[in-house]
Amino acid sequence: MNSVNVGGIDVLAYQSIDELIDTSILVPEGVKPGVAVAINPEKVMAANIDQQVMSTLQQATLRYPDGIGVSYVMSKRLKMPVARIPGCELWERLMLRSAENKVPVFLLGAKESVVLEARNKLLAQGVNVVGYRNGYFSADEQQQVIDEIAASGAQLVSVALGSPRQELFIFECQKSCPSTFFMGVGGTYDVFTENVKRAPSAFRAVNLEWLYRLLSQPTRILRQSNLIKYFYYYLTKKV
Repeated sequence: MNSVNVGGIDVLAYQSIDELIDTSILVPEGVKPGVAVAINPEKVMAANIDQQVMSTLQQATLRYPDGIGVSYVMSKRLKMPVARIPGCELWERLMLRSAENKVPVFLLGAKESVVLEARNKLLAQGVNVVGYRNGYFSADEQQQVIDEIAASGAQLVSVALGSPRQELFIFECQKSCPSTFFMGVGGTYDVFTENVKRAPSAFRAVNLEWLYRLLSQPTRILRQSNLIKYFYYYLTKKV
């Protein structure tokens, strides 16, 4: 599997979501243990400012190009197309694929109403959801949550706590569940349950989902400014 170093982070190149799942998660031997983290320009820039963020991202066993800025750079360097893999699409596809083999799944994060709605929707699709919990727990309750996940027997665990909290939780939970595959999913449950509207297909088709989010939430302007910095770094060969 080809990989490209983008701003100090090695990111794997895939041709499609199914290729990622078939080679890195649901392999012939069963579920491949590990930790998946989506890589986009914002995370690349944050990692180059904060060494703790860089260290957290580098601990992941599967880093995939979520943002068009990352897949573009990878395509240029490899001189071949590299698919942009939106985290929410990867998660939804993984859930459907897991249903085919009844792979046990645990959902963690978001509000109680949202994660419950996501769980019910997945059950209706045939997904073997063996447990769920909202993301509102204290540091003192964290071990209890980890014990609950371990006891569930889940082989796929998706964590929607937002970065970097979800990654920090995953690496701690992995100590108790070394044979499990973990995926940080951010606001995916909200999108899946349609509590948050995703960009229309017309925006997604031309890789302008980031522009739709900016137009919908002008307060994101400071975060989106990282895209400009990222491409400046790319042009000056700093990324």
